[in-house]
Amino acid sequence: MAAPAHLLDLFAVEAPYTEAQQMVRDSVRAFSRKTFAPRVQACFRDETFPNDLIPQIGALGVLGANLTGYGCAGMDSASYGLAMRELEWVDSGLRSFCSVQGALCMYPIWRFGSEDQKARFLPDMASGALIGCFGLTEPDSGSDPGGMRTRARKVDGGYVLNGAKMWITNAPIAGLAVVWAKVDDGDSRSIRGFLVERAFEGFNTVKMSHKLSLRASLTGEIVLTDCFVPDANVLPGVTGLKGPLSCLTQARYGIAWGVLGAALSCFEAALDYTLGREQFGKPIAGFQLTQAKLAEMGTQIVNGHLLMWHLAQLKDAGKLTPTQVSLAKRNNCGHALDIARTCRNMMGGNGIMDEYPPMRHAMNLESVYTYEGTHEVHTLALGRAMTGLSAFA
Repeated sequence: MAAPAHLLDLFAVEAPYTEAQQMVRDSVRAFSRKTFAPRVQACFRDETFPNDLIPQIGALGVLGANLTGYGCAGMDSASYGLAMRELEWVDSGLRSFCSVQGALCMYPIWRFGSEDQKARFLPDMASGALIGCFGLTEPDSGSDPGGMRTRARKVDGGYVLNGAKMWITNAPIAGLAVVWAKVDDGDSRSIRGFLVERAFEGFNTVKMSHKLSLRASLTGEIVLTDCFVPDANVLPGVTGLKGPLSCLTQARYGIAWGVLGAALSCFEAALDYTLGREQFGKPIAGFQLTQAKLAEMGTQIVNGHLLMWHLAQLKDAGKLTPTQVSLAKRNNCGHALDIARTCRNMMGGNGIMDEYPPMRHAMNLESVYTYEGTHEVHTLALGRAMTGLSAFA
C-alpha cells in the first residue's frame, strides 16, 4: 500500500502559495526542524532557551518579519504566518520568542516610535543583537489592561516609573522593555509606552521558574522602582489603550497561524504512530474510532489554514479587523489544544513520554490558549461584535 498523502496535500491547502511564500516556509522549516528540534527536548526539561541560536534566528529574517525597513524582512502576511507555523511545529516557545520580539516589541516602535527610536533600536532587534519584552500584564491586571497599577510620574527630562509586570516572555534576557503605564494617576486614556533599557537604574527582571507549560521559553517579572526614563524613550505616536491593544492584534494574528503548526505536529505524530501500532491483528489506524478522530482533527486543521489564508489577504489589503483576529485566535487555539489532547490519547501510554510531541504541545497550548486574550475574552469580543451589546461588565 502506498504511503498516504500528507493532509495539506490531500486538500491542496498550500496550492495558493507563491514561490516566494514557499521559500519562506521551507527555509524556516529547515532551521526549526534541523537546528532547534534536536534541542527542544532538553530545553523543555531544563526550562531553558537556546540563547546561542538567537543570531541564527535573526539571520533567518523572522524577527519583525512583516515589518519594512530598518533591517526587517518585509514579508507579506501569508509568508509571515507560514514562518510562525513552522516555528511552532517544533515548539510554542520558539514561536513565542519570535512573536514577542516582532509583534509586541518591534511593532510599537515601528508604528508609534520616532525616527530616532526606529533607527536606534529596530536594526539590532531584527538581527537578534537586542532582545525585547512587552510589559503590559500585571499581577492584578490581565484581561483588564485598563486596570493597570504601574504609574509614570512626569519629571524634568522624562518620567519616573513604578510598578510591576508579570508573565513577561523574554524578560530575563531582554535588553529593552516596552512598558505601558498610566501617567500621573490618570485613567486608561493616559497610558503611554516607555522604552525601558536594561541599564536604567530601578529596572529589574526576575525569572519565573517551575512552569509546567512553555518550559522552552524564558518568562519573568519586570519590577520598576523609581526607574527614570528620559523623554527620548517615550513613544510619541500613541496614548491610551490603542497602543498596547494594536500590538496584541498583531501578535494574535501570528499566534493563530502558529498553533496550526503545533496541531500539525501532533496530527502527524499520531497518524504515524497509529499506522505502525498493531492491536488485535491490524494497525490501530484501521479501526473506525481512530479514523473518526483523524478525520475530525484533519478537518479542523484544514479549516484553520483556509481561515488564515483569507485573513492574510485581508491584512495585506489593510482590511483586517481586531474582531476577525479574535475569531481566528479563539478558533485555532481551541482546536489545536483539543487536537493535542486527542493525539496524546491515541498514543496511549507512549503519549505521555517526551520523546513524542503531543504531550509537550498540549502543555504549551494550555498557555497559548490563555495568553494574548483568554478564550473567554475573545468569546465576549465576538459576542459584542455580533450583538452590539457588551457583556464585559
